[in-house]
Amino acid sequence: MALYQEQNIKVYNSISGEKENFKTLVDGYVGMYVCGPTVYSNVHLGNVRTFMSFDMVFRYLKHLGYKVRFVRNITDAGHLENDADVGEDRIAKKARLEQIEPMEVVQRYTVDFHNILNKFNFLPPSIEPTATGHIIEQIEIIKTIIDKGLAYEVNGSVYFDVLKYNETKPYGILSKRNVEDLIHNTRVLDGQSDKKNPQDFALWKKAEPQHIMRWPSPWSDGFPGWHLECTAMSTKYLGEQFDIHGGGMDLKFPHHECEIAQAEACNGHNPVSYWMHANMLIMNGKKMAKSTGNYILPNEIFSGDNQHITKAYSPSVARFFMLQAHYRSILDFTNNGLLASEKGFNRLLDGINSITDLKAGNKSTIDIAAWRQKCYDAMNDDFNSPILIANLFEGVKYINQIKEGSATISASDLELLQNTMTVFTFDILGLTNITKADNSSDKLEGAVDLLINLRQEARANKDFALSDKIRDELAASGIQLKDGKEGTTFTTN
Repeated sequence: MALYQEQNIKVYNSISGEKENFKTLVDGYVGMYVCGPTVYSNVHLGNVRTFMSFDMVFRYLKHLGYKVRFVRNITDAGHLENDADVGEDRIAKKARLEQIEPMEVVQRYTVDFHNILNKFNFLPPSIEPTATGHIIEQIEIIKTIIDKGLAYEVNGSVYFDVLKYNETKPYGILSKRNVEDLIHNTRVLDGQSDKKNPQDFALWKKAEPQHIMRWPSPWSDGFPGWHLECTAMSTKYLGEQFDIHGGGMDLKFPHHECEIAQAEACNGHNPVSYWMHANMLIMNGKKMAKSTGNYILPNEIFSGDNQHITKAYSPSVARFFMLQAHYRSILDFTNNGLLASEKGFNRLLDGINSITDLKAGNKSTIDIAAWRQKCYDAMNDDFNSPILIANLFEGVKYINQIKEGSATISASDLELLQNTMTVFTFDILGLTNITKADNSSDKLEGAVDLLINLRQEARANKDFALSDKIRDELAASGIQLKDGKEGTTFTTN
């Protein structure tokens, strides 16, 4: 019997607003689609948190024995600056500003996206399609929707007729909005005169003469609508109906709402069984924004080169920090939170690494099987990673009790304890055993701290030549010193 047949998963479905028993369309198989990045800039930490949540879901489903086809797209065209179908294509704008080809922008930031996710120890998706690689499929979907009377062409652009659709199907089922409220709250924007109604959204946009990215279609040389791309790619690789569609909370409306409408219009049914949405990441109690400076890039966490943190943190510590909050909860990114997570993460690794030193006895005074099921119960409850982590620390407590002699464990239970701690920490949460991988890190830290103290003494004695020499020699060895209010810290290249 496969593990998934023993474990009863409940998933919070954004459409129903409730936790539902997870039942796949095909027994033993899961089709999962997650909206990927628009590759016009470095991937930001909020996106990383969303993708990390679904990496954990992917890992757990695979662990349970499901055959998972995980599709995460790359948006490399068609995502305009404004959700109301106005403004410039984000990638084309970046290309124009930097005077390079749009596909150079795409390549640069796709590479950055993959590099960052690799550092965070993400599993690659089963398929990673691009929007520009599926123009033909998008055109065919548009033809079908037009034939069904739910889209119309004006001056070379094609729009989805939301009011016509809403006559037979509810538009707003996911975001709990109704068309009447949308009409009441919508103001007419410049550039929307081609639409019958402001709520209608673009399936195909005619390219203006200056628009760089364009493809031929029956209606005009133009480009597809952002919402349409995901419908085309998800249905191509997962079918007209599939199990899970994930993304950030900010995509619920209008992006995912429009996906539902398109798929219903084209195929006659809701495309997805379970809609899952990860919540937002804030920093120091405020929204992350480049404009206010309340912002940090993933690489700045690893290097420590940012005013919001006092030291560098490993990708695994940052991952552990994010997984300590449930994926549907708002997470506040703070330096104090990272410091606490680093201590907790090291305590978890110390416990796991000391299991091999434990001696088995004749019997167990701890119920390891019941504790193991608690770990599964946490993940079965809508992938509750913070409860799982609390259970893993309970495992660390057992390890320390056995070590101290206040508890005993049989050989079979010791093997079960080690397997459970290893599987849930590394295979499911995706953490890395950095303590085991780098036994010299403590020695390095001690040596550098000694040199930092010598440098501080030199500066106090106004021996700036020696102070600068220590700093420069360390830099030449790949160790960067960072002076701050809390003292001097270091990062390694």
